Amino acid sequence: MEVAALAGVTTLAITDHDTTSGWPEAAESAGRHQIGLVRGAEISALARTPGWGTGVHLLAYLHDPTHPDLLAETERTRDDRTSRARRMVDLLGEDYPITWEDLLAQTKSGTTIGRPHIADALVAAGVVPGRDEAFATMLRPGTRYYVGHYAPDAVAAVRAIRAAGGVPVFAHPGADARGRVVPDSTIEELAAAGLAGLEVDHRDHTQDGRRRLRDIAGSLDLLVTGSSDFHGEGKKNRLGENTTAPDVLEAIAAQGALEVLR
Repeated sequence: MEVAALAGVTTLAITDHDTTSGWPEAAESAGRHQIGLVRGAEISALARTPGWGTGVHLLAYLHDPTHPDLLAETERTRDDRTSRARRMVDLLGEDYPITWEDLLAQTKSGTTIGRPHIADALVAAGVVPGRDEAFATMLRPGTRYYVGHYAPDAVAAVRAIRAAGGVPVFAHPGADARGRVVPDSTIEELAAAGLAGLEVDHRDHTQDGRRRLRDIAGSLDLLVTGSSDFHGEGKKNRLGENTTAPDVLEAIAAQGALEVLR
């Protein structure tokens, strides 16, 4: 929150992966730094089309964190992420000086363990110079070190977010460097299930990709958002490098079960 205030950010969303454990601390800090706070989470999901599927991330804004259906899915995902991370560390440990204790040293209590923490452990061990290199090489899908994890069906996840009073937005849907990009038909299916918006302005989107997504959003009457996708010092992303228009923020606030803390 302090970094956001220094960057001139007036309203910030906290959307940690599959958890809301950071909300209380974020709310206290946002109040101290006089920053508006949109409480949310980033839900890991799987979009399926005939013949294949791909992992996607859905931003759940302003949802009830105690809703049983969504809570059950996020807890199952977090548990599976932990066992998946253990397996990846075991595989990496066969070739590199990294252990489970090294990974835990990169986390805090309540952390949803994922590949970023494995990357940080690799950086700390001197295996790679930064997170980006770790993701581009040994942690990407297709390598012998990569292990998948449980994720709910994307359509079901959108419905669960809505049932919890949340506002579902598709995170970085055109980031082809991360893997497969879902076809227009999948976005149409998610929109029919209750998807509220597309995160268009994102570091991992090309200008052509942004134009495509704006056209899709316009045709499906979806909100257009922007995000820095800031993960701390481990990535190049910087707070405030992509933002959401004030009128879109108000549209999200009008749909959510929770209020924006201002």
